[in-house]
Amino acid sequence: MNEIVERTFTKVCTLDDVWEGDMDCFEVDGIEVLIIVLEGGRVVATQSICPHQNVELVEGEFDGSKVLTCKQHHWQFDVSTGKGINPEHAAIAMYPVKVEGDDVLVDLRGAEPIFCEP
Repeated sequence: MNEIVERTFTKVCTLDDVWEGDMDCFEVDGIEVLIIVLEGGRVVATQSICPHQNVELVEGEFDGSKVLTCKQHHWQFDVSTGKGINPEHAAIAMYPVKVEGDDVLVDLRGAEPIFCEP
C-alpha cells in the first residue's frame, strides 16, 4: 500500500540569494540547510555539515555542476543525488525543494543529516 506523504515546504531564501553554480547555507526551523544551484538552474538542498567530521560544507568547493568537495579531508559528494564520490560509502541528506516564483522552499521532514565513519 502506497502512503501519500503531504509535504510542508518552508521558504529558505530567494533565487537572488544563490546564483547558478553557487551555494550558501541558511537556517530553517533551527536546522542548517545548504542550498545549491546546479548548472542549468536546478536548485537542490542538502545537509550543511560534512558527514565525516562536522565541517561546514559551504566552506568547501562546488564545481558549479554537481561535485561538492569538503575543505577538511576532500570528501566529495554528487549534490544531484547526495551520493558519495570519494569515498563511495559516504552520503549527504537531500531535502525536497520547490521553487515558486523567486522563492526557494524546502521540506525538512523525512530527511535527517547523515554521519558516517571515515
